[in-house]
Amino acid sequence: MSTNTTLTIDIVSDVVCPWCYIGYQRLKQALDAYQDKVQYTIRWHPFELNPGMPADGQLLSEHLAQKYQITPEESEENRARIVALGEACGIRFHFTALSRINNTFKAHQLLHWSATYGRQTELQLALFEAYFTEQENPNALDVLLEAVDQAGLDRDEAELVLKNNQFAEAVRAEEQVWTARGISAVPAFVFNEQYLVSGAQEIETFQQVIDSLFNEAAE
Repeated sequence: MSTNTTLTIDIVSDVVCPWCYIGYQRLKQALDAYQDKVQYTIRWHPFELNPGMPADGQLLSEHLAQKYQITPEESEENRARIVALGEACGIRFHFTALSRINNTFKAHQLLHWSATYGRQTELQLALFEAYFTEQENPNALDVLLEAVDQAGLDRDEAELVLKNNQFAEAVRAEEQVWTARGISAVPAFVFNEQYLVSGAQEIETFQQVIDSLFNEAAE
């Protein structure tokens, strides 16, 4: 296996998607198994699960019942499964009866901006933790700016980005690009701009994809 193998991994995701968080953690664990045998770049891309979500959000239980026609019991079972899967890959999911689903358009604008400074993953993880572990609103300015701080980015610049809607059109355009490419659900992982892996696959599945790319490069 070559020591200078490089991968570019595009991840299409939403901040309020638990499977996106699980999928990333599994991908990271798969990559960690290769240590210094692979260099990789991760690029995050926007996908809004609920682009019409109002600014103050909606109760998660109510939202799931409306969107997926599932009972409260089914919803509780699904969340318990997510919590268990999260624990297995180092995520502390925290759901309560008051958990809400929120609008994520502002968060995606900041993620777009953070790419300029090479801090997308740091910001994405800070936003995941704020929403899923701390039960905070990723549409609230103070929550967004705290995530910016945690990611090592400039708080004042981030606030101006949001105030001026600096990257709103760019985010909308990028969302349309991925929709046009056939992405209708997240997470979606695209390796070297060629190979699509849909969903929060198992660690072994990601490793199989990486191995296949190594073998292809060696031919």
